[in-house]
Amino acid sequence: MKKRTLIASLLFVCYSISSVAQVTASRKIDALLQMIEYAYVDSSNQEKLAEDAIRAMLKDLDPHSVYIPASELKETNEPLVGKFEGIGIQFNIFEDTIMVTQPIPGGPSEKLGIRAGDRIVKIDGTNVAGVKLTNNDVFKKLRGDKGTKVNVAIYRRGEKELLDFEITRDKIPLYSVDASYMAEPGTGYIKISRFADSTVEEFKQALTKLKGEGMTSLILDLSGNGGGYLNRAIELADEFLSDNKMIVYTEGRSNPKQEYLSSSVGGFEKGKLVVLIDESSASASEIVSGAIQDWDRGLIIGRRSFAKGLVQKPFTLPDGSAVRLTIARYYTPSGRCIQKSYEKGDEDYDMDLSNRFKHGELYSADSIKFNDSLRYETQQSKRTVYGGGGIMPDIFVGLDTTMNSKYQSDLIRKSVLYDFALSYTDNNRKKLLENYPNIVAFRNYFKVTDELFEELIAYGEKKGVARDSAGLVTSGKLLKVQLTALFARDLWNTDAYWQVINEVNPFYTKALEALKDNTFEKMKIATR
Repeated sequence: MKKRTLIASLLFVCYSISSVAQVTASRKIDALLQMIEYAYVDSSNQEKLAEDAIRAMLKDLDPHSVYIPASELKETNEPLVGKFEGIGIQFNIFEDTIMVTQPIPGGPSEKLGIRAGDRIVKIDGTNVAGVKLTNNDVFKKLRGDKGTKVNVAIYRRGEKELLDFEITRDKIPLYSVDASYMAEPGTGYIKISRFADSTVEEFKQALTKLKGEGMTSLILDLSGNGGGYLNRAIELADEFLSDNKMIVYTEGRSNPKQEYLSSSVGGFEKGKLVVLIDESSASASEIVSGAIQDWDRGLIIGRRSFAKGLVQKPFTLPDGSAVRLTIARYYTPSGRCIQKSYEKGDEDYDMDLSNRFKHGELYSADSIKFNDSLRYETQQSKRTVYGGGGIMPDIFVGLDTTMNSKYQSDLIRKSVLYDFALSYTDNNRKKLLENYPNIVAFRNYFKVTDELFEELIAYGEKKGVARDSAGLVTSGKLLKVQLTALFARDLWNTDAYWQVINEVNPFYTKALEALKDNTFEKMKIATR
């Protein structure tokens, strides 16, 4: 009876407060949690209730304001911070064994002599081969604080006994420049996968290298780049623009208009510039491509970008969790806000890319309709551009599905192509590197023979993907290029992969064409 009286008194106090005074939103939530704690029929998890409430509140704001629990914060930030702490390997779980696909350059594993193709069979004395580990299981075992140690036993082809390594964990860089190479004499290619802490420095290093190889024109590939840090996008755009040009400005209810201008020094202010974007290019990628387009500095090729024009700022909560809260919109130099509408809710927002596909936008530029009220002009040549829905490229390249088939999709979806490539390079690494000492030699002379291709088909049959003659006719060429690209990646790195796979990339092909013909002159794109 006393307990009931106490609960009743607490509830009365809560209700009295709400009846006699203006209760703030935060006090309402606190009062409700107290009611649940003392009066709810069953026990409750207060922390989970609070987190669910936070998520619900943010969901009602916009699609990009998110809650991050304290336990996930470090892992969530790693791709943007550009480093993590661990042993420094890229791996794949192949035939239920952890196979090293590449030691990360400069990491502790590479320094100890761990090689591509090595198989980790024990971690700290515990067997990890044939026990059905997941990627997350491996992360938990091999990642750890800098300075801590982990012991691994490695099986290496040609060695009679296991090799034991004591690895001291360290900070491991995560690179955001996936590839940088000379596409053709005079034309360089740089692909950036994200805008992280190290992105601009990586870009500058790649730019210096390519200039040293005679580069006068550049293809900057931002396709598939989902964004990252605003400041890094501004710094990258600055590399292409002359002094005192607006790159972007931001503005929000509690954040006054702030303009970001280019500085006096840029690494590639002269020369032909092509930027590749697609429907997955978002946020920071759109800042860069929007600034370049608005100043008529370069040619934008590809498909309409994602359309994320909202700026998030992280706020830390008392328990170590965080909220990435949208605080402003960003605008291109011409005044465009390229954020797409989210008024119909998250579900409709999430369906946008699917709807683009259904409506035919990914195949034809004619399917894209812009409201004339969102019409703007570029700063120099006064070309028409539009806001309210991403960056529309100057040259549209539709999605090419002529070489796609269900057979090819099944080989990828069931990891047949990937696993076969990994197995082949693992079994033939020494011979391949002797015959093709570098990626240039590999690109020029390596061919997927009919015999090797038949091995792939047979491997697929073992994995449950039946031979499909029609699919082979449609996708045979594409599969051979994809297989060659995977070989190159497993032998060297992602740079080598892109050098091969770009052979069947229509964005890349169109960029090379535009750099050779009169497109720049016709569209009044600045080259100096």
